Amino acid sequence: MTSIARVVSGAVCLVALLAPAAYAAGVRPVVVAGYDAGGDPIATMTYTSGRSDSIKANEGLYLGGGVSVLNEAGNIELLAALSVKYQGLHADNGDIRWTRFPLDALLFYRWPSFRLGGGLTYVMEPRVKGSGASSNIDATFDNATGVLLQGDYLLDGFALGLRATLLDYKFAGSTVKASGVGVSFGFTF
Repeated sequence: MTSIARVVSGAVCLVALLAPAAYAAGVRPVVVAGYDAGGDPIATMTYTSGRSDSIKANEGLYLGGGVSVLNEAGNIELLAALSVKYQGLHADNGDIRWTRFPLDALLFYRWPSFRLGGGLTYVMEPRVKGSGASSNIDATFDNATGVLLQGDYLLDGFALGLRATLLDYKFAGSTVKASGVGVSFGFTF
């Protein structure tokens, strides 16, 4: 199945799961962004200066969109979002890119200015690819399911918080640890 077909099928399943909740709750679009760190190194670049740098399995900047479903009481929220996550290393003679598409579903308990929750992440098409002097690096990992824990401060539609990811990738019979922590940002319309 192509990556576009996987993303579309994941989005259709997500909408099908959320549709019944729309009858008894407030449904609003949401934009999510953040940066995660941690995990095992998956690619290393050595610069001409002799210095080296690595990309770690949970590392990257993510940006996405989705939907927030709030119950009538306003204390339970389901947040689902599809994002693109990217980390790169750049040099004059080559680059390394680490990309993937996380589909996150989180259930939060809300207070007036704080929410705390957890859920699942399904990471699609995780791939590390090099160019130039790093063109020997090209690996596609298996899609993976993991756990997310997140706490956010809330203010007028904005959410700023911390999150933890518990995730492992499989590649060629080996396991790559991709657990780590990050900062998150969201805006609900």
